[in-house]
Amino acid sequence: MTEINVSGPPVEAPEDDSTGSVLPFKLKKLPAPAGTATLTAEPEVKPGEWVAELPDTEDPEAEGLTEGAAVDPPKEVYPPSITEWMQERDKVRQPVFPDWVKLPDQRKAVRKWAVRHYSTMLGYHAWRLPCVYTPKLIAYSPKGAWRWSSAVGKWVFDAEGRALRMASVLDEDAATYLKLSRQRDARVRLRSIIATVSSVVGLTLALLLWVLAPSWLLALSIAALTTGLGLGGVPADKPLIDRAKVTFRKRKLSSDIVIRAHEAAKLTTKDQTIAFPRPIGRDGDGWRVVVDLPYGMTFEDALKAHSRLASGMDIAPTQLFMDKDETSGRRVSYWIADRDPLAVPSGKTPLLGATRVDFWKPFPWGVDERGNPVMATMLWLSLLVGAVPRQGKTFSARTIALAAALDPDVRLIVFDGKASPDWRSFSKVAHRIGFGIVPRDGFDPVMHLVNALMELKADVEDRYHRLSELPLHICPEGKLTPEISRNRKLNMPLTLVVVDEVQEYLQHPTHGKTILDLLVYLARVAPAVGVSVMNSTQKPDDTACPSVLRDQHQARFSLRVGSYHVSEVVLGAGSYGEGLDASKLLKSHKGVGLLKGMTDDSGIVRTYLATGRDADTILDRARALREDEGTLSGDAAGETSATRSADAILDDVAAVLGRSEDKVWSETIVDRLAEFAPAVYGEWADLEGRAKGDQLAAALKPYGISTGQVWGKTEDGKGANRRGIERQHIIDAVTQRNKKRGDK
Repeated sequence: MTEINVSGPPVEAPEDDSTGSVLPFKLKKLPAPAGTATLTAEPEVKPGEWVAELPDTEDPEAEGLTEGAAVDPPKEVYPPSITEWMQERDKVRQPVFPDWVKLPDQRKAVRKWAVRHYSTMLGYHAWRLPCVYTPKLIAYSPKGAWRWSSAVGKWVFDAEGRALRMASVLDEDAATYLKLSRQRDARVRLRSIIATVSSVVGLTLALLLWVLAPSWLLALSIAALTTGLGLGGVPADKPLIDRAKVTFRKRKLSSDIVIRAHEAAKLTTKDQTIAFPRPIGRDGDGWRVVVDLPYGMTFEDALKAHSRLASGMDIAPTQLFMDKDETSGRRVSYWIADRDPLAVPSGKTPLLGATRVDFWKPFPWGVDERGNPVMATMLWLSLLVGAVPRQGKTFSARTIALAAALDPDVRLIVFDGKASPDWRSFSKVAHRIGFGIVPRDGFDPVMHLVNALMELKADVEDRYHRLSELPLHICPEGKLTPEISRNRKLNMPLTLVVVDEVQEYLQHPTHGKTILDLLVYLARVAPAVGVSVMNSTQKPDDTACPSVLRDQHQARFSLRVGSYHVSEVVLGAGSYGEGLDASKLLKSHKGVGLLKGMTDDSGIVRTYLATGRDADTILDRARALREDEGTLSGDAAGETSATRSADAILDDVAAVLGRSEDKVWSETIVDRLAEFAPAVYGEWADLEGRAKGDQLAAALKPYGISTGQVWGKTEDGKGANRRGIERQHIIDAVTQRNKKRGDK
C-alpha cells in the first residue's frame, strides 16, 4: 500500500501510465503522537494531515471499482484516552451509601426524625395503656371468655364433623354415617378426658396460686388472664390499640404501573413504549422515575397529560411532579409523592429564632414540595404576589417584610389597601406606613402614599446621580454595594416598598393614575439602586392591576387562583406552557404558590407561617435593633409627614420631571405639580401666564435654583422661549440636601 501526503481536500491520484485509469484511494488522518510514541509515517507527513491510501494492483477489491469512483468523506475516529474512559464509567457509577448516611445535615435530620417519631409513639401508647387499653381489655374479657369456652366445647364434641354426618343422613348413606359416628364417639371420649384433666389441673393451680403465691405474682397472673381473654373478645372492626401515626396510602411503584399510566395517557405508540434509562427508586418521601418517551414525543406532551398520568398511577394529581431533562427532549423525570406534600404545613418561620437578618443575602422563605429549603432574595428585582382571598397571600408577603425588618439597615415603606390588622405591627419599624383609602382624623392615607412614592422617586433619581459621582475606590462599578448601603452619611440604604391590595390604590378616583405611574417607574427603575417593590393583589386583571404595572415585576408568585388564565396573568405570558398553573392548587394548600423569576428555576414554595403574635415578636426585636443602631426613622420614629417639610418642593419637582427632559418650562411644571398633588399646588395652577412661573421661582429660590430662558414648543408646534428650570439644578439641590441629612 502506497501513501500520498494530502494537505487539502480529497484529490485524485495520478493517472497510471499504462492504462490511463484513475486508481481509487481512501483518505485517513494520522493520529497525533501520544506520550513518547513515534510516528510511523515519513518525516514530511505531519500529525493530523490527511493521507491517501492507494490499493495494491493485486488487491481483488480494486478490480471491481469503476473509473472515477467517488471518495467518501473521511470519518475521524479516535480511541478514547484513559481519562475519558474513566470519566465515562464514573457517570454510571451508583453511590455506595445513600445521601443520608454521607451528609451530616441529612444524618442529623434522620436522627431528629427517629427521636421525634419513636418518642411520640412511646408517649402516645404509654398514656393510653392505663386509661384506654386496660378498660377495653376488661370490657372485652367476658366476650373473650365466652368465645374461648365455645371454641373448647366445639372441639370436645367434634363440631367440625357435624356437617359431614348431616350430609350422610341426607344422602341416606348408612355405612358412611355409622363410620363417622364411631369416629365421633372415639374423639369425644378422648377429648373429654383431656378437657377434664386440664380443667382439674388448671383449677388446682389457680387455687394454689390464690393461696400461696405473693400478691405481685397473683396480680400478674390476673392481668395475663384478663389480657388473654380481652384479646379474644376484641371486635374485628375495632382494633384494641390505636395508631400513633396516621398511615398514608403508600405502595411500591413498579415499572408495570408506570407503563400502564403512560398507555392510559396515550403517551405510547403502537410500535413503541416508554424506556427506563435508570431504575425506579426511592427519593425522599416518594419515588423518582425517569422515562424516555417514544421518539417524537416531548416533555410538553407529558405535561399536557398530567392528570391522565396521575390517574393511571392511581394517585392524586397533586402527588405527581414533573421535571424537564436537559439532555433529551423526550426524557421526563417524575417525582411521585407518597401523599399530597402541599397539604402538609411548612411550619413556623425560622425568623422567630433569628436575632437579625442580612438582607443582602438570601433568607428562608419556605420549602418546596420535597421539604427542601427555599431561599428568597429581593435584591435587584420587584415581586408581584397574586391569589384569591384567604389563600395566604398576605402572610406570604409579610414573611419577606419581616426578614427586611430584622435588618436594621433596610428602610421599610408599607401600605395596606384594605386596612386589615395584618400589617398594623409594622408601624413599629416602617419609615412610611398607611392603611386603607379612607381619610380619618384629618389624615389621608392615599395622599400619604403619593407623598411617600414621590419622595422615593426623587431619592432613586438622586441615587443614580450620586452613584455615578462616587470615587472608584468606594464605588468601583457605579453600583450599590453593602458597604455603601450601610454608610449612614451616604444615606442610600436598601429599601423595600410593600403595597398590599394594590388594586385599592390604583382604582382611587383622584390619585389612582398618579400612583400607577409612580409604581411603574419604581418597579422598573428603582431595583437597580437598591429599592425593591413588592405588590400583592387579589385582582390581577387589567382593570384593577393594569399590565403596564404587572409587566415591570421581574419575579412573580401566584398562590391559588380561579383559572389558568388568571395564573398566566400573575406569572406572565407563557407560564402555562412551562407547566406553571396555580389554578391546580387546592383550597387546602394554604400558603402554597408557584414562584417564577426570583431565581433561574421555577417551582413550588410552601411559605413559612408567621402568625400575628409571631409578627409582633419579630417586629419588637426589629425595633430594638433599629433603636440600638440609630436607624429608626420616618413614621416609626414619630417624624410624620402629615405636615410637609419645607424642602418637599424639591422632591415634588423631581418626581414630575421626565428622565429625558433636561429643561422644562415653569408653567408646564406647575401644571404637572397641580395634577400630582392638587391639595398642595392646586392654587398655583389657577394662576395665569407669568404668575405661574413667578410662584415656582419664589419656591425654588431658597435652594439656589433660578429660572431662565428655555426653548420649547407650544401645543400648536411653534417654537418659543419661556422661563423654565434645568433638571440638573434640581438634582444638585436634592443631592446637597441629602448629604446634609446624612451628616446629621
